Amino acid sequence: MITFPNAKINIGLSITEKRSDGFHNLESCFYPVGWCDVLEILPADKLSFKSTGIPIPGNPESNLCLKAYHLIKQDFNIPPVMIHLHKVVPIGAGLGGGSADCAFTIKTLNDLFELHLTTEQMENYARKLGSDCAFFIQNKPKYCVGKGDEFLEISLDLSNKYIVLVNPNIHISTAEAYSGVKPMKSEIDLKEVLQRPVNQWVDAVKNDFEIHLLPKYPSISTVKEQLYAHGATYASMTGSGSTVFGIFEKEVDLKETFADYTVWQGTM
Repeated sequence: MITFPNAKINIGLSITEKRSDGFHNLESCFYPVGWCDVLEILPADKLSFKSTGIPIPGNPESNLCLKAYHLIKQDFNIPPVMIHLHKVVPIGAGLGGGSADCAFTIKTLNDLFELHLTTEQMENYARKLGSDCAFFIQNKPKYCVGKGDEFLEISLDLSNKYIVLVNPNIHISTAEAYSGVKPMKSEIDLKEVLQRPVNQWVDAVKNDFEIHLLPKYPSISTVKEQLYAHGATYASMTGSGSTVFGIFEKEVDLKETFADYTVWQGTM
């Protein structure tokens, strides 16, 4: 069975407080986008995992796809599988690619072996593996609170917009991103602001990580400025960086503009 785990963007991101468990509470709108990995899972004689495409750092045995398999295996007598992940979405880029791979593994195992898990059950498995993972079970726009794994409904439809995602080939670890954050309650109601037209977001919808990461990595700031210069209605870094997205009213082609970087563009 082949699936296509997609990325997400954060539209607004407020780090509101440090939690007693070491994590942070946040408020953000997670919005799925069409930049995808390719995930193949098939029954096999023995469990195996391989990856192609973008090299994945670390021990393959600790990959979230394998962790998802072992988590499901604890509760269901599923057979071994062959997992092949072709990595396309940049790593350490604020796009949630690894979290998507994890969630899609859970959904694929559920479908492949007819486990009849509910959405809530799959989300609860995903929550055990990472803060962003549960979002990709439903994989639709959500207003996220808590660690990013608690969801409120939001009526945000950008399907008539065009998006350009630019990754300046900078890997920013979660630890690095959070090390410069000073948690505080947002002065605006982000959920309410996102109900306004996109052209009213510019001065109100912020990503708290930009405050210290943009000065540290000027190329990220330059990408954001260039997206606005080419007509973006709104532009922002997503997640803990380093990818920057621009939302446009009509189709544009900026691959030549950002020829030295990794670019994905398409409808939202």
